[in-house]
Amino acid sequence: MAVDVIVIGAGGGGPVVAKELAAQGLDVVMLEAGPFYTDPDKDWTHLENDANNPLTGYFRFGPADRTQPAWYRETPQNSFLWQLSGVGGTTLHYYGNCPRAMPGVFMGYTGADASSYDPRVFPFTYNELIPYYEWVEATLPVQTAAEGTKEEVFFSGAATLGIPHNTNKNVSQPSYRAQENAILQPGGTAGRTTVALGQSVSPGGTGCTFCGYCFQGCKEPFGSPFNLKAKRTTLVSYVPMALTAGLAGSWAPHGKAVTLIPNAFATNIATTTVNGSPRATAVTWRDTVSGALTTEEAKVIVMAGGTTENPRLWLNSGLPNPNDWVGRGYTDHYFDWLVGVFPDDTFSSRGVGSSARVDWPGHGGLEQVGLPPALQAFSLMFSNAGMQGYYDNGASSTDFGSQGLTDAAWDGPAGRPMGLAMKKILSNIDRLINVLVLTDDDVEPQNRVTLSALNADDQGPVAKVEFPRGTRSARTIANREFMARKAGEMLRGAGAEQVIRIDWPPLILHVQSTMRMGTSEADSVLDENAKSRFVDGLYIADNSALANALGGPNPTVTCQALATRTAEKILVNEFGGAPFVSTGSPTVSTDPSITVALASVGL
Repeated sequence: MAVDVIVIGAGGGGPVVAKELAAQGLDVVMLEAGPFYTDPDKDWTHLENDANNPLTGYFRFGPADRTQPAWYRETPQNSFLWQLSGVGGTTLHYYGNCPRAMPGVFMGYTGADASSYDPRVFPFTYNELIPYYEWVEATLPVQTAAEGTKEEVFFSGAATLGIPHNTNKNVSQPSYRAQENAILQPGGTAGRTTVALGQSVSPGGTGCTFCGYCFQGCKEPFGSPFNLKAKRTTLVSYVPMALTAGLAGSWAPHGKAVTLIPNAFATNIATTTVNGSPRATAVTWRDTVSGALTTEEAKVIVMAGGTTENPRLWLNSGLPNPNDWVGRGYTDHYFDWLVGVFPDDTFSSRGVGSSARVDWPGHGGLEQVGLPPALQAFSLMFSNAGMQGYYDNGASSTDFGSQGLTDAAWDGPAGRPMGLAMKKILSNIDRLINVLVLTDDDVEPQNRVTLSALNADDQGPVAKVEFPRGTRSARTIANREFMARKAGEMLRGAGAEQVIRIDWPPLILHVQSTMRMGTSEADSVLDENAKSRFVDGLYIADNSALANALGGPNPTVTCQALATRTAEKILVNEFGGAPFVSTGSPTVSTDPSITVALASVGL
């Protein structure tokens, strides 16, 4: 007998759909290719290589057994796909940043800067998504970030750009503000004592302990209940709610607990013909531990395997692609990275990783980012422009259209610092301010995922991710240069003694749009309900469904708001249910009833 819904992927979007549909009483199975980290206190460390090594780290795209090779993708250009497997997906090492999208990326926007955005917009209005934003923000919960010295320095520089301070979740003009993020505020003794145990151990310390290791997977406070870890990854927010729906004393007494199957790599979606059209009916997955294959039928299938793996699964399943837009339109916020070196301590490596931002509608944004030592070194070495002061490899000017990347806003040509210059910078990382440039990049069809001609792995032909040289749009390049210049000016305004522009190649971390929804059947895969245009009963609920690059903001909360909306559309259109966002109230994921109910499922 078929279950109601199979959700493929337990990253940023899948658990949202699973939790919401389970809360309404549907029978939901959620698959995840990677492991289920059930004890962050023991599973994770503050050792950077242990966590982030792309081949052997516990945060890699690979099987649970770390002695086995990582799963690979083909990347013909200089780039790095920083995506994870495991329950929680890439939210395991995100910084919890939850800014809403720019209103100008939605249908019906009539602001004065409307012509500044990618014309490929969401097929509904910004106002329509606001109730779903509010639902997710209450559930996680999202709060205004805790701030410290590095944020003060960032804000002092942002003020010199001549833009106002914004205290609203919505952005209508260039401005700076504290992040809205999904990290629990410090409580008890956390951040208020120099005694390590008082800071890190529950119940003395609650919420964020300012350890500075956001990227390693938040296990803080040590000893806290599973759903009270400070950073609100889906592992500790939506997944516990999904697993405890319908249990005794549950937050959702009329729900039905989700069946979560980790180490289950989906390899095929089967269809049957119904009324002359294909309909998704079953999923086959491979147990990555035993190698066994399992097939299960479902009334509805939701793909949430990520921006790279969704197109791969679609193509490996032989699903229809009549407009050839499956896998196309890969947006990545065309990141860049600038570093300011300051005469005084900025506390760069301490506290919440990223709590301050600049938004510039029509162009993108800037974020302050604090890093521990190894990641700080990586950020300085990850360049597309050669060695600063030694050689310019020409990639910036010939491959992506920028003009040599020399500007008064930074010192010398762009590139990675080397030798004594690098040693000097890294000698005290708490004198740095890192600024991430988030570009509002265009949805471009040549940036895409296809199937690689390299050897298949155990799950089938692997993904090939292409950002062809010299093909970024003029608007994308201009936006990146505009925001990089603003970053340099901001760092100088804050008092930096030296400003370095790195010129990152594609860091495929903020990624969207390869299975995009859109207003036109000619260049989208999904309709306005996030349902496939080509296969009935098949929906998508992760970043790949996003219509565009959101104007530059981090994608997670928009992905989750859209996934909430998609869950409601599935409930109403496929199962005859009633809308729940307009009639109900969200439950916060830190609710004590969830903590109690988790004991019955072994967490």
